[in-house]
Amino acid sequence: MNNKKPAHNFHIPVMGLAYTIDSPIRVAQYGISSVISIIDDEIIEKMNSLYHKRNNFSYTEISNKIEDYRAKRITAYLDMVHDVVNVKFENFKQELSKSKEALNEYIEMLPNKSDLKKGLENLADQKENFTENVRNFLESHLSPGSIDVNVMTKVDKDNFVKGEQLPVMFNDAHVSLRGFANSKLSSSIVLSAGMNPRLYSYFESFPDFFPNEKGELKKKIILKVSDFRSAMIQGNFLAKKGLWVSEYRVESGLNCGGHAFATDGLLLGPIMEEFKQKKNDLISSAHELMVNALTQKEIPVPAEPLEMKITVQGGVGTAEEHEFLLENYKVDSIGWGSPFLLVPEATSVDKETRELLSKSKEEDFYLSNISPLGIPFNTVKGSTNEFFKQDKINRDRAGSSCPKKYLALSKEFSPEGICTASRKYQTVKLNDLEEVKEEITLKEYDKRKNKIQEKSCLCVGLVNSSYLESEIPVKGEKQGVVVCPGPNLAYFDKEVSLSTMVKHIYGNENVMHVNERPNIFVNELKMYVDHLKNEIEEFSDGFTNAQSKKWRTFKSNLIEGVNYYEQLFAETSFFKNNLKVVQVQLADYKSSISDIEIPENVKA
Repeated sequence: MNNKKPAHNFHIPVMGLAYTIDSPIRVAQYGISSVISIIDDEIIEKMNSLYHKRNNFSYTEISNKIEDYRAKRITAYLDMVHDVVNVKFENFKQELSKSKEALNEYIEMLPNKSDLKKGLENLADQKENFTENVRNFLESHLSPGSIDVNVMTKVDKDNFVKGEQLPVMFNDAHVSLRGFANSKLSSSIVLSAGMNPRLYSYFESFPDFFPNEKGELKKKIILKVSDFRSAMIQGNFLAKKGLWVSEYRVESGLNCGGHAFATDGLLLGPIMEEFKQKKNDLISSAHELMVNALTQKEIPVPAEPLEMKITVQGGVGTAEEHEFLLENYKVDSIGWGSPFLLVPEATSVDKETRELLSKSKEEDFYLSNISPLGIPFNTVKGSTNEFFKQDKINRDRAGSSCPKKYLALSKEFSPEGICTASRKYQTVKLNDLEEVKEEITLKEYDKRKNKIQEKSCLCVGLVNSSYLESEIPVKGEKQGVVVCPGPNLAYFDKEVSLSTMVKHIYGNENVMHVNERPNIFVNELKMYVDHLKNEIEEFSDGFTNAQSKKWRTFKSNLIEGVNYYEQLFAETSFFKNNLKVVQVQLADYKSSISDIEIPENVKA
């Protein structure tokens, strides 16, 4: 087990299905942790083959004809990543111990206040026994970044063979969990998109998630959450099974990449404040429940509560924001996602998409309805997927051929499920719409038609960039690339090196082009105000008591959030350079929120 202190206080979250597919191989040797999506076994098998050839490893293809091939592909890939990372890490330590130039370059990448940096700086000036001393220090202080994996809990489709439904253990997310659990990794699985009781129960099948005699966990659970209440509910659910949540990864509901899970107006600052104030409640509640469960299972019970980390991500863009979140909320790490899409050394992105991201402005990043999950999805205008999707619409061929079916979750037509981005689904829906065309206005007709056709094939679109970058042939119907950056990427406008981006995070360089970029909290506040206004404006059903109550709660939470920020900015020693601007913006948004009229219900 690795008990060394992490080299960095940031991590690279999962992005899409393949943008971070091999990020650990690229960055883990520097002590940087990153997250791999493990839902798509096809891209995983392709990348496994690619890296085996690059490293002259013996490779045996895992055919889709063998039993449980998806889980076995995932396990094999993660084992390979583990092996490659360890080789690169050992080589990196050798390089640092032999080259003062390489050592100094690495020192510049480390956090300014870290003990690791101070220790290496002292050694860098030594002339006697330099290689031996550096090597010994690195052996006792440096470890590779964690090779973590991500499973979106809702992507857990039932699977069928010749019309017969397979056991639950062959559901998509269950298979991904099994693939990770059977791997040699000692790292974490990040669970996102909310609670899945069946999946959570499946964790009990794997001993690595339970503590050993020393109270250590070989494999850990990270929950991505948007508020404290969700964390407490999910954490206690797992604790009752003897399972410990080692980290709560708090993500902004709207100021993030990929799918956006908006809260009821709860803002990031107040949410983090609640985690800071109530962290001990999370720990004590879960520990008591876990002890009872482990006792019943006759599994060793830790004498003390296990470590629980709180981390945060979503919209961080400056070193000052990074440092503030660390210091004010006492978090363990900050997630930097979208900016790393502009770092070729860190993420798997094709050249055309990276150029699109670097050139796109604020108005180009938007919250779309393209996801078949029916959840708002952050993306950018001008992607190749937009082009191919519109071309098919123009040829009356709307929809995807749906080759992977990971999001075939709609049970509207059959128990086997169908994806709302598929041609099969859209054809039926468009035909149904034609039957009522004469009964509705042209405006309503166009609105309904667009709602059907705007869905994109994420299963293919979110992996194509990696295929293109790795020069792996893309088979089947052309779908183009779907990219899912957060709106914060609008303020980064050029491709940069890994070293430069890390220095930016720690305040030793600046790669942002806009001095007027809104503060992270103000930017998120704007998104939530716009979200509430748009939801009220676009709501087409009759307003019920429940809907009106929900909006009133949303509005009240926003006002309370602004009150919190007004006090926060009056007391903090951070953000002094643009403090007056922020205070004016907060006052303007408070007025704007107060002016929002909540419609009265017209039916019970």
